[in-house]
Amino acid sequence: MAAAIVIVVCLFGHLGAIGLVGPDEPRYAWIARAMAETGDWVTPRLYGQPWFEKPSLYYWAAALGFLLHLPAEWAARLPSAFAALAAALGIGWLCSRHYDHENILRSPALLAPLLFATSVAAIGFARAAAPDMLFSSSITLAMASAACVLRQNDALRGATRDERRVSSSDQLPVLLFGVFLGFAVLAKGPAAIVLAGGAIGLWVIATKQWRAAIRVAHPLAILTFCAVALPWYVVCALRNPDFLLVFLLQHNFQRYVTPLFQHRQPFWYFGPIVVLALLPWTLLLWPTAEEGRRIWRENSCRKSPGFFFACWTVFPLIFFSFSQSKLPGYALPAIPPLAMLCSVAATRAIKDERFRSRMIFRGIAFTWILLGIAAFVALRRIPLLTAEGLPSHIAAAAAAWAAIAGGVLITTAFSQRRHLVVPLCILLVAASVEAANLRILPALDAFYSARTHAQLMRNDLHPDRIFTYRLNRSWNYGLAFYFQRELPEWSPDDPEAALVLTTPGGIEEIRKLGRFRGTLDENYMGILYVPIGPSPFAR
Repeated sequence: MAAAIVIVVCLFGHLGAIGLVGPDEPRYAWIARAMAETGDWVTPRLYGQPWFEKPSLYYWAAALGFLLHLPAEWAARLPSAFAALAAALGIGWLCSRHYDHENILRSPALLAPLLFATSVAAIGFARAAAPDMLFSSSITLAMASAACVLRQNDALRGATRDERRVSSSDQLPVLLFGVFLGFAVLAKGPAAIVLAGGAIGLWVIATKQWRAAIRVAHPLAILTFCAVALPWYVVCALRNPDFLLVFLLQHNFQRYVTPLFQHRQPFWYFGPIVVLALLPWTLLLWPTAEEGRRIWRENSCRKSPGFFFACWTVFPLIFFSFSQSKLPGYALPAIPPLAMLCSVAATRAIKDERFRSRMIFRGIAFTWILLGIAAFVALRRIPLLTAEGLPSHIAAAAAAWAAIAGGVLITTAFSQRRHLVVPLCILLVAASVEAANLRILPALDAFYSARTHAQLMRNDLHPDRIFTYRLNRSWNYGLAFYFQRELPEWSPDDPEAALVLTTPGGIEEIRKLGRFRGTLDENYMGILYVPIGPSPFAR
C-alpha cells in the first residue's frame, strides 16, 4: 500500500499545481484540444494549420481528457502520468521474471518501480504535456516483451522438436512486442524501431544468439506492428500530401543529422543528463557499473538478464549522442532499464556488509544535502518577493527541508539500520514532491505559466485589443492556449488604444517610441501589462 501511495503521489499528485509551461506544453495541448473540438482525429492542427512535428498518439490520449471536460492541465498531463505508471509496472513485472524475490521488501520487483517513480526524470516527464513519456513507456513495454521472447528462446535451447512445437504456440510476447513498438512509432516516430532494434541487435552481437533475433522479428510481431502503426500514417499521408516530406525528412532525418532546430549540444551531453535524471539514486550507478564489468570479464553475458538491460540502456544514449539535435527527453528511454539495474544494485548492497555498500548508502544520504544547496540557489534566483502574497522564505524552507532529510538519512546510514536508507529516501522523495506541489509550484505559476494572466483578463472590456510585444515563444504559446486564440504582435504603427503584454526590455522600447509615459505596478508576475492610449482596460 505504501509503495502504491508513493507512486501515485510522485506521478499523479496535483498535476494542475502549475499551469502549462514552456513552448511545448501549450502547443501540444492546443492540438489535442483542437482534435477534441473538431473531431478531426487524423491531422494535428495548430491554430488551424497542419502541424506534423509529432505523430498522433499523445494528441489522441490528451484529447480524451478534453472530451471528458477535465481541467486543461489534467487533460494534457494525464497521458504522461499513466504512461509513467505503465513503465513502472512493466519494469516491476520484468524484474519479477528475472530476479529472485524471497523477501518482497528487498526485491527488485518492488524496488525498480519505486526507484523509477521517485527519480527526477520520471517525476518531471510524468507531469509534462508531451509525447516523451508515452514514447519511453511504449519502448519499455516493447523491450519487456522482447526480453520475454528471448527468455523463451533460451529455455528452448536443447529442447526436442515436439517441445519446440508446443512452446511456439505461445506467441503472446511476440504479439505484444509488435503492438507496443507500434505505439512507440505512433508516439514519436520511426526512431522507436531504431532504438528497439539497435538494443536487441547489440545484445545479439555480444551474445552471438542470432536465432533469438529471428524469433523477436517473428512475422506475427511485424503484422501486429503494422496493424497498430501504419493506418494513421497512411490516412494522414493521403489527406496531407506534404506529411511524409515534413515529418520524416524535416522532423526526423534532418533533426538527427543537422542542427536545424538549434538544439546542438556536445557529444557527452547525455552523461550529465543521466546523472541528473536518476537523482537521488545516481550513486547506484557505481555498483551497477562494477557488476557490468564483472559480467563482461567473466564472459557471462549470455546468462545475465542485466546485460540485456544494459544494452537497452546504452544503445539509445549512444544513438542520440551522434545526433546534431539533443534534448533531455532523448535520454528518457534509458531510464526504466537503468532503474532496474539500480534496483538490483540496491538489493545486493542491502545484503552486503562490506565497506563499499556502507559508502553507497552514505552517498545517497549526502546527495540530499547537495540537492538542498542546489534548491536554495535555484529558488533564490526566482523573483518571488515581487509577487504579492507569496512567502518570502520558500528558498530557505526548501533548503532546510533537504538538510533535515539529509540529516535523517546520514544518521541512518551510519547506524546498524543502514538498510532503511533506501525506503526512507523513497518516502522523503514522495513527501518532497507533495510539498512542492502544495507550495512551490503554485508560487511559481504566475512567473512561468500564462494561466494566471488569462484568468486576470478573462473579463477584459476590450479582448480584441490585447497584444503581445517582444515576448518569447513560451509566453506566446501559453497565452494563445489559455486565451483560446493567438494574440497578435503589437505594432508601433497602430494608433489605437491597446493593452500590450511585454517584458522589461519591451517596455523600454515602447518608452523610446514615446507611446507610454506612465508608471507600472511591478506586481504583475512574469510579464508587464502596458496600457497604450486613453481607453480604460478592466483587469
